[in-house]
Amino acid sequence: MAEPSFNEQFDWHSAWRREMRLRLKVLGDWLREQQLLDDGGEERLQRLTDQLRSDKVMVAFVAEFSRGKSELINAVFFAGYGRRIMPASAGRTTMCPTELGYEAALPPCLRLLPIETRLQPQTLLEWRLVPEKWMRLDLDVNDPDQLANAMQKVSEVMHVTQDEARALGFWHDDRPWDNPPVNAGGAVEVPRWRHALINMAHPLLRQGLVVLDTPGLNAIGAEPELTVNLIPQAQAVVFILGADTGVTKSDLAIWREHLATMEGSAGSRFVVLNKIDTLWDELSSPEQIDRQIARQCADTAQTLSLEAKQVLALSAQKGLLAKVRGDTALLAESQLPRFEQLLGRQVLGARQAMLAGAIGATVARVQTEAERTLGARRREVAEQVLELESLRGKNHQVVRQMRLRVEREKAEFDRSAASVLAVRSVHVKLLRELFMLLGSASIKRELLGLSTTLREPGVKFGVRKAYARGFDNLRGVVREVQRLEREIHTMLASSFRQINTDFGFALQVAEPPTMDRFESDLDAVERSHLQYLGVGNLVQLARPEFADRLVRALLARVRSIFETALGEIELWNKSVSSQLDTQMRERRRAYGRRIDAIQRIQDAASGLERRIAEIAEQEGALDAAEQRLRMLSRDLRHDASAAVPEALPESVSA
Repeated sequence: MAEPSFNEQFDWHSAWRREMRLRLKVLGDWLREQQLLDDGGEERLQRLTDQLRSDKVMVAFVAEFSRGKSELINAVFFAGYGRRIMPASAGRTTMCPTELGYEAALPPCLRLLPIETRLQPQTLLEWRLVPEKWMRLDLDVNDPDQLANAMQKVSEVMHVTQDEARALGFWHDDRPWDNPPVNAGGAVEVPRWRHALINMAHPLLRQGLVVLDTPGLNAIGAEPELTVNLIPQAQAVVFILGADTGVTKSDLAIWREHLATMEGSAGSRFVVLNKIDTLWDELSSPEQIDRQIARQCADTAQTLSLEAKQVLALSAQKGLLAKVRGDTALLAESQLPRFEQLLGRQVLGARQAMLAGAIGATVARVQTEAERTLGARRREVAEQVLELESLRGKNHQVVRQMRLRVEREKAEFDRSAASVLAVRSVHVKLLRELFMLLGSASIKRELLGLSTTLREPGVKFGVRKAYARGFDNLRGVVREVQRLEREIHTMLASSFRQINTDFGFALQVAEPPTMDRFESDLDAVERSHLQYLGVGNLVQLARPEFADRLVRALLARVRSIFETALGEIELWNKSVSSQLDTQMRERRRAYGRRIDAIQRIQDAASGLERRIAEIAEQEGALDAAEQRLRMLSRDLRHDASAAVPEALPESVSA
């Protein structure tokens, strides 16, 4: 059986996500019906469901001009249209970074941000929030010709003076060989657009795929946000070279400046030697051609310090042609399917493993909390049985005294519960301090020295030391957050032990979220910035507008990391609070049931035996609920993890 394409693998991945969402809904509905889902569990399930629904898989394609990058995107994602969608003619095609994705709230459209916005300090993220500044062109996704014609907009250029090109970041007096073309009148050719966003309901895009098509070295280098924010967050980065040329000087510059720092990151890097059809020489035997291609792959892997398996050779043009014509022999010869299968296994497999891990952890946590609630109910039922059995043969006076005793216990419990408010007060105070550490004001304060250094006029020779100090400050913040987490955990553990002793509860404090990965994220951001500035961009940094964009990009990235950490801490806090609220609520309900049972016994002589029988039925219902909970949780965790990587057919993972 032929191995499936990336498109087919993505379809299976999306079907798996839909099934997991449905299974989580079944579990959540049952837990609510049984009143076993507290606020913390509710939010955990909701966050996980939202993540499964809106999870994005970004694949970034990076290359110097004329390496066949847009053609590869056409071949992998858009061959079903029967023609090229992304412009892929000879020469420079994609002149600005282009994102293809899907937002249900928007109609199919192409949005273009004018290049002149580079003269203003706002980051790309900030410009996304100002839709009126983008030129919008509606798309007809059912008309391939109209779609392809609209995509030609990303190839548009304009001509400006050298001073304007310099201000926009495209002209470098110290690197004349990197400067863009100049026409007969001395005007410089620059992209008309700074960034393009394509929103269309392509099946893959609807399911969460985001394709990032980047232009050549000059355009990437002038947009620091691409290098230090957008590209590093992609699940896969595909770096395209020419099979006939191998690694050129400009290719090596892109690799060193923008991709080399990704080593060890979550993203997968692939290097594609495109246009192997240029090596299909009729005067050479197929074996000679294969040896030549293998030699180019080996040389490329050595030059870029990569493992051989990360370098593939193919012909995007022949692969697209083969798909359009339905020519299976040419498709196999193009070697495009091999790339698609590797992309599917590595990218989707890793993504699915991450989601499966999140499902397992969330379901296990929700199950633990539900079992704790069931345990509390079981203890209350056992106490009721003992209490009621002690009334056998007793007169009304004894029953009345028992009711008064239970009512006194309830009143004492309500008064003693005020001590819980004191615990909450200390808890909230510590949390407020923790939240301030992760807020925007804290980030700006810790990076003030670095921001000041970057914005100083002239060449910043001391920028590396400034980065070291700034990121040491940020790592200090993360460690202080970790210390406060431990302090909160210790305080809650001590308080919960006392509350458990006083009220017979079974409260447990879960371990707080670890901050290690956020410190690692900061390390990766620092590496990407230093790498970016260390290979030729220090001169660009002398330009105030470039430095300002870099500072804003840095603040946005760090803010994103800290907000993620804050979200995990808030969820942990809600889980802890909900556990206490649940056990308090269960105890109050238990007192109500005990008083009600005694009242019914007072009202009817036969009420005692009937009530004992009812409680016995409750014990059976609790046993059944616990078995059902374990079955739902076990099956969901098993099916989520068992589908990685077997969510794809065996031929894919073989």
